[in-house]
Amino acid sequence: MFSSGDRRFIVKVVFARIPSGVPDVGVAIRTDEILGLAKSRTPADRERLLLAVVDLADTADAEQVMGSAPIQGLLNSIFMSLVVEAERDIRRRLAEKLSTAAWAPPALINVLALDEIEIAGPIIAQSPVLKDHDLLRLLVEATVEHQIEVARRPKLGPPVVAAILQQAEPAVVTALAGNQAVELSPHDMSQLVAASRRVAGLRAPLSRRPELTEDLARQLYIWVGQSLRTALVGRFRMDAGALDAALAEAVREAHGCHAHDNSMPLTSDADREQMELRLVAKLLAAGQLRPSYLLRALREQRLTLFERALATLGGFEVEEIRRAIDSNRPELLALACAAVGIDRSVFPVLLDLVRELNGGRPSGGPEGARRAAGAFGPYSAQVANAAFRRAIATV
Repeated sequence: MFSSGDRRFIVKVVFARIPSGVPDVGVAIRTDEILGLAKSRTPADRERLLLAVVDLADTADAEQVMGSAPIQGLLNSIFMSLVVEAERDIRRRLAEKLSTAAWAPPALINVLALDEIEIAGPIIAQSPVLKDHDLLRLLVEATVEHQIEVARRPKLGPPVVAAILQQAEPAVVTALAGNQAVELSPHDMSQLVAASRRVAGLRAPLSRRPELTEDLARQLYIWVGQSLRTALVGRFRMDAGALDAALAEAVREAHGCHAHDNSMPLTSDADREQMELRLVAKLLAAGQLRPSYLLRALREQRLTLFERALATLGGFEVEEIRRAIDSNRPELLALACAAVGIDRSVFPVLLDLVRELNGGRPSGGPEGARRAAGAFGPYSAQVANAAFRRAIATV
């Protein structure tokens, strides 16, 4: 129960903002009456209650009161009741107000962190309530935009940095490389420099990292443009002539290899399938076969590798995935993707890439797109998995 001091403190702040139509019940107001106001469908009531309770953080004795379990319980109930049906603008203002509040209820902060990115951004960027395990969950469950905000967050812990590097989403690792408020280990830097070969956006921020060593700078030198090469040479006092000669030799060797490859017969479909099978098995054994890899395979124009990776992640047959992407029912592919953790916001990009590589299939038009969006309903990945198996059996 609340002490009389707690009651007076809450009532003083909350009722200073309650609309004139709400009767004054004095200092002895009960929790259910405060919650009743929180459940009001009137936007003005909701906003006044919201701002009133958030203003508790601005009072001199806020931390002492917020630290008590009863107050935390009350705040959590009020906020969660408010957020469930609150208008977008109110959720946005709530996120801005609570983004720096150490007393904010963890459950509420995690809900706001999974909201649309305009609302979640301030929370992910600076909320002291979010811990490493919360950030790791965002990297798995949230959109790429949310993951980018995680990578930009100051003073990320080593487990979060490791997870970002393991997922290897280009936009996310680029954000991490540009985050000067995060200390990267030599191993982290080595991984990022290696990734810069295929992710051009990494090169400039990596060249400015204080952790960049001369050995890593020599590797980076191969991939960057002339202006960054000049900066690297000046920073580490390297021999530009020797580096350019080594680079020229590497280019000549690469051209020679390509010429040799062009004279050889093309690899058979059977050989390609075996190679992809070994690759997927290797990634799975190393714990690196993740939903983000599906987009990577498609961006590399490797549709059959995408099919095999998706089948392995979901425990499906490759032939089932092929039937899904050759159909006129994009919702089948959507169900398979939902079953392995692909986010609703990512699926349209994935679908476009599949269609580019598969002659416009899966088709279906606007109605198919509507059905596909419905595949990402409010249910678990296990339910989506079972729904895909039932649906594909009819194709």
